[in-house]
Amino acid sequence: MPPKKAVKEEKILLGRPSNNLKIGVVGLPNVGKSTFFNAITNSAAAAENYPFCTIDPEESRVAVPDARFDWLCKHYKPAKEIPAYLTVIDIAGLVKGAASGAGLGNAFLSHVKAVDAIYHVIRAFDEPDVIHVEGELDPLRDVEIIREELRLKDEEFLQKQVAERERDVKRLGNGGNAADKAKKEEYEIINKVYKWVAEDKKDVRHGVWSNKEVDVINTMHLITAKPVIYLANLSEKDYRRKKNKWLPKIKAWIDENTPGDLMIPFSVAFEYALSLQSPEEKEETLKEAGVPSMLPKIIVAGYSALQLVYYFTGGPDEVRAWTIRKHTKAPQAAGVIHTDFERGFIMAEVMKYDDLKEAGTDAAVKAAGKYMQKGKEYVVDDGDIIYFKFNVTAPAKKK
Repeated sequence: MPPKKAVKEEKILLGRPSNNLKIGVVGLPNVGKSTFFNAITNSAAAAENYPFCTIDPEESRVAVPDARFDWLCKHYKPAKEIPAYLTVIDIAGLVKGAASGAGLGNAFLSHVKAVDAIYHVIRAFDEPDVIHVEGELDPLRDVEIIREELRLKDEEFLQKQVAERERDVKRLGNGGNAADKAKKEEYEIINKVYKWVAEDKKDVRHGVWSNKEVDVINTMHLITAKPVIYLANLSEKDYRRKKNKWLPKIKAWIDENTPGDLMIPFSVAFEYALSLQSPEEKEETLKEAGVPSMLPKIIVAGYSALQLVYYFTGGPDEVRAWTIRKHTKAPQAAGVIHTDFERGFIMAEVMKYDDLKEAGTDAAVKAAGKYMQKGKEYVVDDGDIIYFKFNVTAPAKKK
């Protein structure tokens, strides 16, 4: 008999298994967080005429800019255009000692715990009129303060978890049934994560974890498991001249302490001024400045950090981007539109965006043999254009 094919285990992603995820804006006081939040919520949607919705003063949805979406809207000329959205939350400034209750302390950290990724705004501009909470300007000290406060909060939480599980495991003694063994295994995993954070002083997202370990980590919503994008806030002058003495030092700190995390230099002052301008004025300002707005890049990076992608549906009624998590299979992607689509899934008819753009029409894609029919195991790619076939005859099962 030929040997059995090895089944490749699908890697479980760190974080909540949801397509409704949020990114929080974090930093010390007076680093430009709220002005950045105002700029991103003003300009990201309005400049492209995308509708956006402010949920409350600290939470906003911003449209994710995408040239493919814009092209599909021109192509189908739909009655409704619904892009993908990124939910951004403005979190109050954190101060040194927050993990032990200083400043807003625990309230701040509970807000960070509730988001799924972090924009960490670092002040890299000197401005005598804007007081620095730590005295003089030192972005490396600032970034270290925030990282350490977040790590300490995880350490405190994990320490309690280890102590509780340890008592349970001691009560169970040796042997035990399957449930007892699972509890012991969970304790070992939590203890391993605790040592990584408390002894090695590393962030959970930088560890190499098995699927079983990720399953346990995901139940705890640890702060250092969340993806981080570092936003270096420069003065408008430095941003325009593309020079700032702190940038190489911040990049070196990230490479040494949180390798793989993304850093994006930008200027909150520049972006906020742009966000108040009309599209024509904005275009003129950007041309004169000779530098781009970084907000589109920041939004796309935030969406990607959440492990989110989207597929499109298109036609004369509506062009829409449907948000899903990476590695989502066709029936679950269909379920984002309606649960009946998943329950009665028959197939997904898939076109690639590049094929449609090149061929010019749906019919031409079909004639070229590039209109694909995919079944339940198909993993949806970012930017797929999909039409689902489904058939629901029986009522949904009651849970």
